[in-house]
Parts: sequence; structure tokens; C-alpha cells
Amino acid sequence: MTAHNTLVLGIETSCDETGVALYGSNGLLADTLYSQVKMHAEYGGVVPELASRDHVRKLIPLIKQCLTEANIMSKELAGVAYTAGPGLVGALFAGASVARSLAYAWSIPSIGVHHMEGHLLAPMLENNPPPFPFIALLVSGGHTQLIKVSDVGDYELLGESLDDAAGEAFDKTAKLLNLGYPGGPALAKCAEQGNPQRFTFPRPMTNRPGLDFSFSGLKTFALTTSQQNTLDEQTCADIARAFEDAVADTLSIKCQRALTQSGLSSLVVAGGVSANKRLRSTLNIMCNKINANVYYPRHEFCTDNGAMIAYAGYQRLIAGEHEELNIKVRPRWPISELNIPKSS
Repeated sequence: MTAHNTLVLGIETSCDETGVALYGSNGLLADTLYSQVKMHAEYGGVVPELASRDHVRKLIPLIKQCLTEANIMSKELAGVAYTAGPGLVGALFAGASVARSLAYAWSIPSIGVHHMEGHLLAPMLENNPPPFPFIALLVSGGHTQLIKVSDVGDYELLGESLDDAAGEAFDKTAKLLNLGYPGGPALAKCAEQGNPQRFTFPRPMTNRPGLDFSFSGLKTFALTTSQQNTLDEQTCADIARAFEDAVADTLSIKCQRALTQSGLSSLVVAGGVSANKRLRSTLNIMCNKINANVYYPRHEFCTDNGAMIAYAGYQRLIAGEHEELNIKVRPRWPISELNIPKSS
């Protein structure tokens, strides 16, 4: 399939955001998103069954809204892309079922997209996209990975977290400090008032070779520090700041190592944690020091969204890919297993 006038509807339902977008050869035409954060906040985390039901309720209205905003008829679509994994199995099935059903009804192909490939390619939606090849840092609630990206679909996993992902460590540390949900943004806001000199947290696995990460120890260090001090408002802020600094420094050190070892000078940072201001500042300073360029998606495309799925689906559709009629999702799906798109 050629790129000329190719329009793809993208559907994202891997966790607690329902995202729908339209992407085509002329760029992003529409992007809609419904967040379930308020619903899950009272439980202190995502409740999978509630997430799945909410996706079912919201998907069709969002799809209609998206098509209306772009002034597009369903007969103009060339394909429907959806998140096939990784993610919550019920949430994935909600999106996959709708996507496959619509594709069948409209007699067009469907494309199952890897959620992390969507994040990885999200900066391609910007006016100044990164050139291939580049190093990508995928940093979210479920993943912390360093990947060499030679082209769309050509990925080499260089390192990953051996335990908690950075975003997961953010959430757990926020919970032990009683900062509320979602934990990452709450901790970052609290850290703004913190004294960076009061506590010093370790930078795990930076004193040994390799590009793997470990963040569970930082969470434990935060717990121990909170138990050894009176947990007043200022102490919470100081612990949050020390934790945030440690994560940002650790990620920066490993990114610099990956760039140096690969000989590349472009770094892409994507995933929910990529919106963190302290992380961006630390990475900007590091990249400036070694004459590297760093690229981020816009703020609304750092978290889960339909635009990144529509874009990744578009790239795979024009390369000739599509799914069989059966509905299949993969709650666990290593990005290293992704195949390279075939030439159209």
C-alpha cells in the first residue's frame, strides 16, 4: 500500500486512557482522549475491571467525535490500528475487539501495534522529528528501556530495568509518602519544594558496566529514610527531591553511556516519565555537554494516546502489514520480538 491519501484510525486502550486519533499522509488530522484518572484515584491505582468497562463505554463516542472533527467518512479510511500489547488484558481486548469489528464491517485491514513502539515513535509526530538512527529511552510506569533504533521496526534492546520500572518506582514512593494518585506527577510537584542538599540517594547500577537499570532499591531507600525521620511536609518534599534527582541522574548516566558506546548523537525520550521536568533538564544538560541532540514528544503525547498508535499503524500499513481476522492481544510482549516492516 502506498502512502498517498492513506488514512489510519488509531485506538489506544492498554491501561487507563482511551485514545482515538486519525493519522494520514498529510499528518495528524484528529486526536481525542479520555482519561480514567479520577475514577481510579479513589482506589489508589488502576482497577483493571473498571478500566475495561470504561473503555467499552467511551470508545464508540470518541471514534465518532474523531471522524467528525476531521470531517472524514469511514469509507475514506485505509486501516484501523489498535494497541495489541503490552498492557492490561481486559483493556487490550476492549480496544482490539472494537478495532477488528470496525475493520471487518468497513472491509479494511486492521493492524495490531506494540504499545511501546507507539511511544518510541511519538516524537515523529513533531515538526522536528529525530533522524534515524537514534538511541531511545522508553521510560514509563511499566517499562524502562534503552533501545537502538535504526528504522521503523528495526530495534535493538540495549538495556532495561531488572525490577521496578522508573515510573513504577515513582508511584510506589509517592504512595509511601501519601502523596496521592497518580503518583509520578504528585511526587514531582512535591519535590519542587524539596531541599536537594538534605538527603542523597544512591544512583543504582551506575558504577558498573552495562546499560541495565534497577529502581527497587531506590524505593526501599526512600522507605528507610521516611522511617528514620519525622514525616512532616518539608521532609516529604526533601525525600521526593532526593528520589527524583537520583532517578534523573541514573537515567542520564545510562543514556550518555548508550550514546557514547553506539557512536550516535541523537536521543529520543518517550513514555509517561518523559514529561518529568527534572529528568528533561538533566538530560538536556548531559546532551549539551556531549554535543548530542535530544527529542521529546509534546506533553500530551508523553502519556498514552491514540496519535502514537495511529502513526505506528500507518507506518506498518504502508509497509504491507495487517492482522488476520481473529482477535489476539499480548499482555506481555517484548519489543525485541517486533518484526521489521516489509517493503511495500
